[in-house]
Amino acid sequence: MPGQSVHGLPRPEPDPELWEAVFAAGFREFPERKKNWERYLKDRFSSDRVDYLPVKMDIENVSRCNFRCTMCQVSDWAGGKRARDLTLEEFKDFLLQQVGITEIKLQGLGEPLLGPDFFEMIRFARSRHIWVRVTTNSSLLHHKENYRHLVDSDVCEVQMSLDGATPEVFEAIRRGGRFPQVTQNMKLFNEYAKSQDRLRSKMWVVVQEGNFDQLEKFPALAAELGFRRVVFSLELTDWGQKKWQETNRKVYRADQFTSERGLHLEKLGREAGVEVRYWYIDEQYDLSRREKLCPWPWSRAYVSSDMRVVPCCKVGNPQVYDLGPAENFQETWNSDKYRAFRRMHLEGKIPFICKSCYGSS
Repeated sequence: MPGQSVHGLPRPEPDPELWEAVFAAGFREFPERKKNWERYLKDRFSSDRVDYLPVKMDIENVSRCNFRCTMCQVSDWAGGKRARDLTLEEFKDFLLQQVGITEIKLQGLGEPLLGPDFFEMIRFARSRHIWVRVTTNSSLLHHKENYRHLVDSDVCEVQMSLDGATPEVFEAIRRGGRFPQVTQNMKLFNEYAKSQDRLRSKMWVVVQEGNFDQLEKFPALAAELGFRRVVFSLELTDWGQKKWQETNRKVYRADQFTSERGLHLEKLGREAGVEVRYWYIDEQYDLSRREKLCPWPWSRAYVSSDMRVVPCCKVGNPQVYDLGPAENFQETWNSDKYRAFRRMHLEGKIPFICKSCYGSS
């Protein structure tokens, strides 16, 4: 994890005006959502059993991807796919159960634009005043004018991955991607989004060995492609697996990233008219203090495309850790297995999948 030297660098935040509007509308239109939120604030971390539903959720519409990125477990899967796609009916039924949900990330380990009902899912969630964030590799935005459909869906935030500032670096990391097409697609999206007054995108750069020497190129590139914001992610997950812990540890470079370099990148961003931010766990979760425990077991869950509940996005795979079915989520949320998982955190006996976030392996 990033060392003490990067503490204090600015973190990415949602657009405050839009976030507040969506949040307020959800509470106004769905009073039970507000009651659930109040119970959550009062009782989180207090017990292995909770009397509220999650306030946030990651929902994976597809597990398949057209890239084989070097740091992602999808590259291990035959055909780049783990399971079937989530259906639109399943998505709608699931959201209707979630009376407390304020925000979703509609993407998991796959490329969400491969899903046939992706835009309809976004529109349905937005009709319920839920904040919707998505992540895309941007390779399919030009196809059938997907860039227009994504903007017109009223999605609240779009994170676009670009882990190389040159074709050679990008295509070596994002295997299967083509730098000219991806960057052209990003520009298409941003130009159209700006014309509709919905420029809600962020360039997202996962810092690692392959691109560590070219980070200074990204602020100007972001501006050229029409972004107003660029985020440097200083984390590489191990997906809760020893193999990936060993693989990604070899290319991990955030421990060599200094606050001085971060401030310099911010300066380059200001010169280019781009906001520069950093994603990292600024302090490791701490088992000795309840308020420093990982919040996921009490506030959030990850639902895979085949409707299984997974602890978090850093695992993202029910074949690694499965907490139960999502169809009857209220039962699963307080099932014996979920309660046991929370007790592991409360009692300081976390499983291997959680150790990297607590600074141990």
